[in-house]
Amino acid sequence: MEIFAGLAEFETAAGRELGPTDWVEITQDRVDMFADATDDHQWIHTDPPRAADGPFGGTIAHGLLTLSLLPRFMEEQYRIEDVTTAINYGFNTIRFIAPVPVGARVRGRSRIADVAAVGEAVQATMVTTIEIDGVEKPAAVIESIVRYQA
Repeated sequence: MEIFAGLAEFETAAGRELGPTDWVEITQDRVDMFADATDDHQWIHTDPPRAADGPFGGTIAHGLLTLSLLPRFMEEQYRIEDVTTAINYGFNTIRFIAPVPVGARVRGRSRIADVAAVGEAVQATMVTTIEIDGVEKPAAVIESIVRYQA
């Protein structure tokens, strides 16, 4: 975990590599709960017998489930002291490169691509790669924007 002593120190962090995080197992229960929360019950995610004969040989995580792990990964990678507000401002790009099979483990590795003052806030562009244990291609590469206020 990288700890920055306030926004002024964080503003100098462009280019810094963060992570990797701990591994997170993608269980069928997690996938099913995500399907219930989003009403996305497509069989490739929620029907193991049918998915066994499908294109991935089993059920896979929703791409958006993989994306939803981003806050968890960022929390493990860094903290900025004396910040009162952190806001997910948006995304420049999100690419789902490889499917995440149920039972696989994923983790995050990030790079602080850019940090800039925006009024009284500081805005960071983060490039996060979500890796799959034992798989060469990443699950996803995400360019996200986060705003911080002291």
